[in-house]
Amino acid sequence: MTAASSLVEELRKRGVTDVDDSVLTRALYSSDASLYRVVPQVVARPRAGDDLEAILDVASATGVPLTMRGAGTSIAGNAVGPGIVVDTVRHLNRVVSVDPEARTATVLPGVVHADLQRAAAPHGLRFGPDPSTHTRCTIGGMIGNNACGSRALGYGRTVDNVVSLKVAWGPGAGSRADVEGRLGQLVDQHLAHVRTEFGRFTRQVSGYSLEHLLPEHGRSVDRFLVGSEGTLALVREATVRLVDDTVDRLLVVLGYPSMVDAADAVPALLSASTDGAMVACEGLDGRIVDLVRQRGSALPELPKGNGWLFVEMVGPEAPAHAAKVVAEGGALDTRLVTDAAEAAALWRIREDGAGLAARSLRTPAYSGWEDAAVPPDRLGAWLRDFDELLKGYELEGVPYGHFGDGCVHVRIDFPFQPGDGSPGSAGVKVFRDFLTACALKLRDHRGSLSGEHGDGRARSELLPLMYDAESLRLFAAVKAICDPDNLLNPGNLVDPALLDADLRPVRARQPVLPLLRLPHDQGEPEERLGNAVHRCTGVGRCVAPATTGVMCPSYLATREEKDSTRGRARVLQEAIDGSLVQGFADPAVAEALDLCLACKGCASDCPTGVDMATYKSEALYQKHEVQGVRRPRSHRILGRLPWWADLAAPAARVANRMVRMGPVARLAKATAGIDPRRSIPAFAPKTMRKAAPTGPVDGRAPDVWIWADSFSDHFFPDNGLAAIGYLESVGLTARVIADDACCGLTWITTGQLDQARKIMTRTLGRLKPYVDSGVPVIGLEPSCLATLRSDAAELTGETAAFASSVLSLAELVEREQLTLPDLSGVEVVAQPHCHHHAVIGWAADQRLLERAGATVTRVAGCCGLAGNFGMEKGHYDVSVAIAETHLLPAVRANPSAVVLADGMSCRVQLDDLAGVPALHLAELLVSGLR
Repeated sequence: MTAASSLVEELRKRGVTDVDDSVLTRALYSSDASLYRVVPQVVARPRAGDDLEAILDVASATGVPLTMRGAGTSIAGNAVGPGIVVDTVRHLNRVVSVDPEARTATVLPGVVHADLQRAAAPHGLRFGPDPSTHTRCTIGGMIGNNACGSRALGYGRTVDNVVSLKVAWGPGAGSRADVEGRLGQLVDQHLAHVRTEFGRFTRQVSGYSLEHLLPEHGRSVDRFLVGSEGTLALVREATVRLVDDTVDRLLVVLGYPSMVDAADAVPALLSASTDGAMVACEGLDGRIVDLVRQRGSALPELPKGNGWLFVEMVGPEAPAHAAKVVAEGGALDTRLVTDAAEAAALWRIREDGAGLAARSLRTPAYSGWEDAAVPPDRLGAWLRDFDELLKGYELEGVPYGHFGDGCVHVRIDFPFQPGDGSPGSAGVKVFRDFLTACALKLRDHRGSLSGEHGDGRARSELLPLMYDAESLRLFAAVKAICDPDNLLNPGNLVDPALLDADLRPVRARQPVLPLLRLPHDQGEPEERLGNAVHRCTGVGRCVAPATTGVMCPSYLATREEKDSTRGRARVLQEAIDGSLVQGFADPAVAEALDLCLACKGCASDCPTGVDMATYKSEALYQKHEVQGVRRPRSHRILGRLPWWADLAAPAARVANRMVRMGPVARLAKATAGIDPRRSIPAFAPKTMRKAAPTGPVDGRAPDVWIWADSFSDHFFPDNGLAAIGYLESVGLTARVIADDACCGLTWITTGQLDQARKIMTRTLGRLKPYVDSGVPVIGLEPSCLATLRSDAAELTGETAAFASSVLSLAELVEREQLTLPDLSGVEVVAQPHCHHHAVIGWAADQRLLERAGATVTRVAGCCGLAGNFGMEKGHYDVSVAIAETHLLPAVRANPSAVVLADGMSCRVQLDDLAGVPALHLAELLVSGLR
């Protein structure tokens, strides 16, 4: 029996039933959002507080260390460990109670911040601190790191909002009374030192916050535990303070020539608002904004400048305070943002800062020196010194953060190289030397290594450069009182691990030869897939329990880490690095990718631009074509659907009758690997190229060409006929391109990339004359149009300009300002296809419908079918669960609405699960004419 198996047995003996030592799970939990990788022996998911005690008992009996993990978004490496990793999100996620009169809430440690906000909102209350990861971070994790967030200036840090904690101490610590007594005695012996060295400014988060044990501060052991990073006790339950959320909010954006200039303005801004009206003062660098613009995302107007401060004011006097801020700010330009939607869009950019900053430089940028803080009046001077340090080490970084609190976040392009893991290697040496130099310089400013993320593995080794020997002895004494056996998150704060040990970006990589030209690929061809999957920094937007976008639909259905974009990226990193998961044929890879819908939602919704659909295609190619693993039948049937549709076209009516016969249908589904509960989509009696006019008009080109993609051609030819009808109504002639021009999507999603490349090359050759003619070409099936725009470049190297010349119908209407039918009074429930959302963008469609007068409810998330995914045996239940997250509830809530769904997958899903006929945009426009 292995050591891990023995641990699993011991945990189950004590009633901890949800425990896992599989290769897959250990790979998933080997990293958090930091640079560090430490493979655990087992992962335990406690179902109740008693399970936490049982896990502690096993740790004590076996001598195996224990690490608490919240949402896995820790940036300092404080949520990875070599023994038992404890995940509270799965089961300990209940809001126990909300007391609106006392303005408190009692929660279990795995409660997600946003879920607490939802529970408090009906009472007009909120939990004050709001980290940028608020959609997925847990209250337990916030307590561990003393998280703060953007509005800590007004609402305080987590520690300022903790009323009480129920905890389990480390084995051998004794009762709470014993621990409290010994801690009190320790501080009483060092009163003068604690009073002068701790709590000097609000963001002094590094080390243990001994100031809370002072008699004048009430000797609050609960508050002292906040920020101790799970090294002293395990939180079983927390009671936290809530604040009023009914106040009016006003956002002032001030533009400056640079971030340093913005930092210089902070003291004056703080002086201009001294009565609590200012709740946030955040810094944002121009390079982050540039990246948002490059990605084509909608961006509200910003004042002139290359660095901005976002200042939020609250209360009835907010406009008057805003005027003072503008007067005192010394900005190049300012803007008062009164529209809530615009303000939310700007705050989203700030919230995505960590992910965006990681990809805002020419080479990948990393955390590590992530979280330093200084007194706000030292901020400008610190940033100047920091910039000089960067230049001295030939590094670049993008600063942003909580400038009103003097806290700066930054991602830096450390020159890590694959296999560069030895302590003396060049990239690692730069990393160590730079962090050490920064810590020394920060000491000159009386700053803190950490301002809210904790010290973890990234900064604990540097604590002797911030604190004197007496402070370090106090830290060790505290650890000995609370965790005498050193089992709770060892390697952090006391007796720390080396800051350059266990670095994830520098592991050796297996040679892989990707066929795709992966997005943003860098380096030699054999490194590209490795670089691509390492784009995931672990910030975890994909593990938010609710979404307004698409990512990640299977995670929303299962709530399993393996079904998140981050989880899949971690497993692929392990497969490529070859240390735990043994290559692409490893069962762990198959399990991690099994429920990936290849929806491409992550390509647009992930702030670091992870494109798991592309990585999945490449991984399947490596497994089946390079390593020779036999393909499943569904790849050979569903993965080549357009080819089979071409064969069936001459006898479409006969084929449809045959598959409606019970025995034949069962045989056909079994042969193709289709779930027996699924219907088989009917072939059109006439293809679009047969049913609609093709070719020139009276010897000349039409005004618009319509590309007959395989799905519109063989299954929904009425889309083309409707498009022709609408375009004719506005005085344009439209004709269908007669050439067979499949995009190869089904080959791509199943990893049959050799064939996909041939198909795509042929199709580009056939479409090129039409595109080059200058006549607009439109595509009607969103997934095919998106494939042309993204995968064509990756497969063939064709320029993006060619692919973007093929328009969606909405883009054509908007570009040419075509007349629209009157859709006033029409309620529309719209399900944008995932690829439409991710690659094309649905904003033009939204504007078109609103301009026509329709009332639009845009459905978030994925329909759950996603091409062959929802058809395949073994995926039906998850496919239905995904449809139930957003689509089906929206349809049921609007029974009289027109359901708009351009994508074939979405229409098939609606027909199968709800019996609801859906219209293509072209059909809706034609119906409006009638």
